[in-house]
Amino acid sequence: MLASLRSALLLCAALGATTVAPAQADPSNELLGTVAAASLPEVPVPDLLDPDGEPQLAGPGAHEQEAVTPDTDQAEEAVVRPSGDLVTLVADLRGPDAGSRELECLATGVYFEAKSEPLAGQLAVGQVIANRSNSGGRFPASYCGVLFQRGQFSFVHGSSLPSVPRSSRQWQTAVAIAKIVDQDLKNSEVGNALFFHARYVSPGWRLKRVAAIGNHVFYR
Repeated sequence: MLASLRSALLLCAALGATTVAPAQADPSNELLGTVAAASLPEVPVPDLLDPDGEPQLAGPGAHEQEAVTPDTDQAEEAVVRPSGDLVTLVADLRGPDAGSRELECLATGVYFEAKSEPLAGQLAVGQVIANRSNSGGRFPASYCGVLFQRGQFSFVHGSSLPSVPRSSRQWQTAVAIAKIVDQDLKNSEVGNALFFHARYVSPGWRLKRVAAIGNHVFYR
């Protein structure tokens, strides 16, 4: 019994001898660790991926796209004007709607004065009307003004244009001629003529004769 108690006491003493006390902090070690930590630069690690997994570019405004200003000179298309012989131009521009009041007046003058004439004769009549509107004060300064000038065109009565059959080929041809004259797409043989009359009359004008086309004689 005493031997067993003695053995137990010896075993407890041995176990107590193997217990290690907690290590005490060495002030010199703590200072060394602080200096070492302070001497090492802190290197930031960029986030290469955003939360959605998309790559991120470094630098301010990285997500902003540079605005591209279009070149207005290149973007603006050049206006294409019809070209070709008179027959082709008339075919391209023929239509029921003249597009403006002034062109309506010019087409009406061509229609009533020369609808049965060849295209060159219709172009000449339209050119005379345009020449008058550009005469610098000798005649009214618009196509409509030239038509409504008192005593100049026998088909004009009052202050309104006579009605025309807009679906007819002759009217649509007159519209094409008016556009050709207005846009100066084709030169006429009459040049700067300001007057014309039918061949079957002889007014005795003391003017310079310029040309005779179809059923009309032209003067300036």
